[in-house]
Amino acid sequence: MTLVYRSALTSQEDLDGWVAEGPVSAQPADDGMLLSSSGGFDDHFTFWCPEVFGDRIRIAWEFSPRSEPGLAMLFFGAAADAEQAPNADGIFDSALAPRTGAYPQYHSGDLRTLHVSYFRRRWEEERAFHTCNLRKSPGFHLVSQGADPLPPVIDARDAFYRIEIIKDGPRVAFSIDDLLLFDWTDDESTGPRIHDGRIGFRQMSPLVACYRNLEVHSL
Repeated sequence: MTLVYRSALTSQEDLDGWVAEGPVSAQPADDGMLLSSSGGFDDHFTFWCPEVFGDRIRIAWEFSPRSEPGLAMLFFGAAADAEQAPNADGIFDSALAPRTGAYPQYHSGDLRTLHVSYFRRRWEEERAFHTCNLRKSPGFHLVSQGADPLPPVIDARDAFYRIEIIKDGPRVAFSIDDLLLFDWTDDESTGPRIHDGRIGFRQMSPLVACYRNLEVHSL
C-alpha cells in the first residue's frame, strides 16, 4: 500500500481545503479535532476532505465519542451521479443541487456514493440495538450491516477506536479495532457500482466526537 493522504487532525492547518456543508464546529483539542454542530438539534453537517481518491483505497482514522446522542458516518467514493448530472465537474459543481447537511440531499439526490454509519445513537431504536450500516446512493439502498461494538460515551471514557474501510473495486470491508464487521461485494443489483471519489465525515447533531490520524492508502 502507498500513503496518498494524511491529516493528523490536530490543528486548524490540518483542515486547509476541507469543505463544510451545514454548521460544522471544528475545534482542535489536546488529543485530536472535536467536531460538532454549531446549530440546533436538527442541524447536521458533512465535512469533505479536499482530495479525490481512486477506486482501490484503505481509509483509516481514530474516533472517540464525547457526547451523545447523535450519529457518525463516512461518505466515500462520492461523485456527481452521471445519470442525473452528466456534465458536472465533481460534487461541488454549481450544476448540482445545493447541500446544507440534510441527509436526503445525499442519499437521494444527485450524488453517487457509499456511506457507512458506525455510531448510530440519534434515535431510541438505534440506541436499543446497535448496528453499523452500509448504504449505497442514490437510492438509500441498505446493502450490508454488522454489529456495532462501540460503547456509549460514559463507558468509552474518551478512548479512541481505530476505524478502517477497505474499498477494493466492488468490495467493501469495514472494521473497528481490527474486528471485521462486514465484508460486501457490489453485484450492481442496486445500480452501477461506485468508483473513485471524495470522502467526508458526517455527524448528526448533537453528537460531539473527536477525530485524529486520518490516513488514506492506495491498494
